[in-house]
Amino acid sequence: MIENVLEKRSAAFKTKIAVKTLISAAVVALAVILPQIVHALAGAAGGVKWLPMYLPVLIGGCLLGWKWGLAVGVLSPLASFAITSMFGDPMPAAARLPYMIVELAVFAGITGLFSKKISENVWTAFAAVLFAAFGGRLVFLAVAAMFQSVSSLSAAAAWSQIQSGLFGLLLQITIVPVVVMGLSIALRREKR
Repeated sequence: MIENVLEKRSAAFKTKIAVKTLISAAVVALAVILPQIVHALAGAAGGVKWLPMYLPVLIGGCLLGWKWGLAVGVLSPLASFAITSMFGDPMPAAARLPYMIVELAVFAGITGLFSKKISENVWTAFAAVLFAAFGGRLVFLAVAAMFQSVSSLSAAAAWSQIQSGLFGLLLQITIVPVVVMGLSIALRREKR
């Protein structure tokens, strides 16, 4: 979506990189801060239920496209782990980190594949987030099943987490497209 806006404004290559870098940094920062807020208010179980890191990553994919979205999906859990480890309570936990990286990369990559279509028809954001949610959770379950013999996370535990996070994911399937629509409207108004 942002790429199309920058193209229409004939932005220089350096400007495109600068804008996408700033948006990516903001998305990653939000993906670090939002889980901290949710955990402070709802405890560790709140993270599993509300999936707060997913929200900014899904938005990032819709805005930035699949390449930058994929980077945001990978960097968000890594940045969160690195920063929160300094304070002695890493989030996500080290055992969960590789799964989060893969899952969030899929989330952002899939929504990113819809980015151009979203800029043409903002309602496409609903389909993008729905496909990303299904794809990301499916990949999470598949990776857990593949590595359960060498990991502390079994397929059954992954399935339990998916069930626990269903309400949060359904909420995000609603919230993310609305946020993307709002940003699209704001960008169109700014052009005038």
